[in-house]
Amino acid sequence: MSYRIIGQPTPRTEVAGKVTGDARYTADVLLPGTLWAKTLRSPHPHARIIRIDTSRAEKAPGVRAVLTGADVKGILYGRRYRDVSVLAQDRVRFIGERVAAVAAEDLEAAQEAVELIRVDYEELPAVFDPVAAIQEGAPILHPDVNNYPGLPKPLEKPSNAYVRDIYERGDLQAGFGASDLIVENTFTASRVHQAFLEPHCCLVWIDDQGRVQVWSPNKVPHGLKQSLSAALGISKDSIRVNPVSIGGDFGGKGAPMDEPLCYFLALRTGRPVKMVMEYQEELMAGAPRHAAVMQLKTGVKRDGTLVAHQMEVLLDSGAYGGLRPSAIVGGAAHGGGFYRIPHARIEVTRVYTNNLPGGQMRAPGEPQAFFAAESQMDCVARRLGMDPLEFRLKNLIEDGDQTLTGARYQGIKAKETLEAAVKAAKYGAPKAPNIGRGIAMGYRSPGGGATSLAVALNPDGSVVLHTSLFEQGTGTYTTLRQIVAEELSLSPEEIQVKILDTDLGVPFDTGIGGSRGTRVGSGAAFQAAREAREELFAIAEKLLGWSRSEIALNGKEIVRKKTGERRRWDELLSRVGRSVTRQAVNRDDEHSPVTAFTAQVAEVSIDRETGEVKLLRFTTAHDTGIIMNPIGHQGQIDGGVIQGVGYGLMEQVVVEDGRVATLNFGDYKIPTARDIPELRTVIVKADSGVGPYKTKGIGENPNSPVAAAIANAVEDAVGVRIRDLPVTAEKIYKALQEKGKK
Repeated sequence: MSYRIIGQPTPRTEVAGKVTGDARYTADVLLPGTLWAKTLRSPHPHARIIRIDTSRAEKAPGVRAVLTGADVKGILYGRRYRDVSVLAQDRVRFIGERVAAVAAEDLEAAQEAVELIRVDYEELPAVFDPVAAIQEGAPILHPDVNNYPGLPKPLEKPSNAYVRDIYERGDLQAGFGASDLIVENTFTASRVHQAFLEPHCCLVWIDDQGRVQVWSPNKVPHGLKQSLSAALGISKDSIRVNPVSIGGDFGGKGAPMDEPLCYFLALRTGRPVKMVMEYQEELMAGAPRHAAVMQLKTGVKRDGTLVAHQMEVLLDSGAYGGLRPSAIVGGAAHGGGFYRIPHARIEVTRVYTNNLPGGQMRAPGEPQAFFAAESQMDCVARRLGMDPLEFRLKNLIEDGDQTLTGARYQGIKAKETLEAAVKAAKYGAPKAPNIGRGIAMGYRSPGGGATSLAVALNPDGSVVLHTSLFEQGTGTYTTLRQIVAEELSLSPEEIQVKILDTDLGVPFDTGIGGSRGTRVGSGAAFQAAREAREELFAIAEKLLGWSRSEIALNGKEIVRKKTGERRRWDELLSRVGRSVTRQAVNRDDEHSPVTAFTAQVAEVSIDRETGEVKLLRFTTAHDTGIIMNPIGHQGQIDGGVIQGVGYGLMEQVVVEDGRVATLNFGDYKIPTARDIPELRTVIVKADSGVGPYKTKGIGENPNSPVAAAIANAVEDAVGVRIRDLPVTAEKIYKALQEKGKK
């Protein structure tokens, strides 16, 4: 089916405001009487708090409130799983944990007062490695874990391994017994930060009616409202989250951060309280992607047929687990693979350690797991003497097959996507010495959820789309405008977008994330626009006497198809004296019937003398449904690949004995323009998709396999396998030296 607007390159709706400075971010909101807040953070990874002396801080100029853990005793918050303390309760569990907070007339006064607080600690044994943390005798960081709201399953006894997800099929031991070759490897992945330009920040005010007004760059405003209600013990109706622009997210801005603390400071002072993290605090105490230790064991027949596969993933949760949507990180199991394997077991465990807490980042759990699983596939193929491409094509799932986590999808195009990628990358072409090409794959279905929006056609000719989604940079507003424009025969520029606070719209909205924006939002926009159009036709039928079956829209005009007569619909609405407004609720939270595959080929060159690795070219292929906006679609692909390059080659939140050593962007490296190779994109069209336009997700898909493709290319180039992310020159040089000795 052809469309006028859908599928056409469309400029982003919100970019003008961001370029001109008209966009309103949380840091731009300053209410009369606003106080500034700062926190004192722990210098120890694990210690008992013996005494806190705040007397000097309380007397400091400009100070209006000082809070400690005693003032917020027993208050725990989180994004469904609640284990995070507003301020440390009796003990600290990581370097950077908030111990005390100050609200003052200005930022300088708050910082000076924080430095006057004195804390006496008794240091306790700490554990920094998730493997060590689950051993007998390791210090238990959360003895009360079974009392935390949202824990999926009670533990037999308190443990640092507080949640475990297991997927099994067949008989694993029988599968290994029937294998001709068994390959075992351990892979590790470091923490990486989302590196959004806008750090975590918030403003909280308890207004004259006792309502809690919140400004926060949170992509799940209704979820934030729900989390605050549960943590603070106040009704959801007493909380309003106000719309602001979000200065980057990449998964990191979905959970509460400083909002509960600012609430208590606002409650104490009776004034609005603002808090903005410095980037040093972001890197020290934000919520980065989890570090991981992954053990894999794979059994195959001599002809390359996969028989058995075992994957055990330990995710370093750090000191707390509530800074993500739930206790479980399901993506790690999802990343276990998409191959036909009759006997398999995937186990994912989140483990408390005395490191900074892990949170949510683009495709949570999947980049770690795909790095391990796709590296393992290359290792197995090379042990068999098979080309990694041949090995994958032999074992990839097809229509009717289940993934290793038991999911079934329609219209699987794994092989077609891989074949398109290797063709575009010229995978089999001759290579110069020390040049390597590596393959990796991934897949992801769009997340489900619920949203509501309204479309209003007004007597002044304006068309307004009302939505409670907060745009975080993925172009959702642009997509929604395209849909309304398509259904109402307008141009996207004629559709105004009005952002609703959480008092308006619906009782709950899932928000943005998990590649769900288009899947969930498109259904609501389509329905609301169609219903508004039908109501407009009914008005025309009544006022003009035209049969509804012979009416069509052409821009701002209603056209009688038989005769070509035309009337402006704003004039008809003026005659009836009202707008046409239709609201639609779309709840599409079932398991997606379709998924989208990604196949990638990295080409690298290695300097054997130094280990330096250069990424020469990167090809990424995606099977897609209808592409709503080619500009936005390609932007998501390029951005995801570049983030994957950072994960694969350079990014790392370095933590030494619980202390973060990379506290600025001079030490924490992210890719710049000079690090980006030639990028090639291949689109494999598919007939299947979700929603009224049959779309597939793209937001997270390009990100996850990149690191594995790079690691596989390095081995292809110089014959050394790097099992620890990031793949740096130092690691390659060391591996080459060890290989030379052998």
